[in-house]
Amino acid sequence: MHEEQPAPLREGARDGARDGAVREGRPPRRGRPQGDRPKRREISGWVILDKGVGMTSTHAVAAVKRALNAKKAGHAGTLDPLASGILPIALGEATKTVPFVMDGRKAYVFTVTWGTETDTDDAEGRPVGTTDRRPTREEVEAALPRFVGAIEQVPPRYSAIKIQGERAYDLARDGEVVELAPRSVQIDHLAVLHHSDERTVIEAECGKGTYVRAIARDLGRTLGCLGHVSALRRTRVGPFVEDQSCTIGALEGAESEANAAVLRPVETALDAVPCVPVSRDMAMRLMRGQPVILRGRDAPTEGKAYATCGGILVAVGDVERGELVPHRVFHLGGTAQRQG
Repeated sequence: MHEEQPAPLREGARDGARDGAVREGRPPRRGRPQGDRPKRREISGWVILDKGVGMTSTHAVAAVKRALNAKKAGHAGTLDPLASGILPIALGEATKTVPFVMDGRKAYVFTVTWGTETDTDDAEGRPVGTTDRRPTREEVEAALPRFVGAIEQVPPRYSAIKIQGERAYDLARDGEVVELAPRSVQIDHLAVLHHSDERTVIEAECGKGTYVRAIARDLGRTLGCLGHVSALRRTRVGPFVEDQSCTIGALEGAESEANAAVLRPVETALDAVPCVPVSRDMAMRLMRGQPVILRGRDAPTEGKAYATCGGILVAVGDVERGELVPHRVFHLGGTAQRQG
């Protein structure tokens, strides 16, 4: 899975007349006065969006950015238009913590429809093979362990992986034969939730870079009945789960100030990273990009850590020989504070 970069929203065309002048022979434009346009806000935190089917991840980012009137936004892991579920969207300073969420574990519920393999490995694709054979629930459950653990997986031909600078899906759409090398991925859990003659619903927990569409494709080949993903929902991304989520409709139906209540703190993305409280002087050093010596019995000696001062996130970096070396520093005015 790849991270899309959201396209900037257009702020609207500027009036052609300057300093109140009107071109001769033309009436003045009646657009909204420049001063009435809402000013983008410096706002930081995470919105845990429940994305609907049919919406691209880039569109979702733009919609959340507009609803909260935020200056800066990005998402933590693409969710295909045909998929629904959790799409964490980072606003402002939270964009600096996106890699920590991208590296987190993910959970999905997906439906495999049997009998047809498609060129995209999902319902949008063109059939490339069919069979009348259908698996039993017992056969599906017996095959799943082969796909659990550290496995080699060939990504779908229609994926965002780059081949000599070109996206695989662009090459495939142009009719080129796309050959992708297997990749090592980690799948922690697969289980059947429901089964019928034509389809099986499966839950999965997996690591970064895993393609659920490839699981369905390879499972169908293993069972000799072929298959493709016909429905997909992401239920967790890193520390973010469904009961923390909101919809685009709910955001668009409220004022931007009210929507700020849905923001989760920037440091929520760092839940798997040790927290180190620091003094004001140490915080100032970190903000200048300078390392600080960590003292105290509970201070980490190696690995990732983030520093807070007075409960406010200051920096995240690596602890090396007892020193915290900052790699990202934060300026959190107008930020969602940690909720108790």
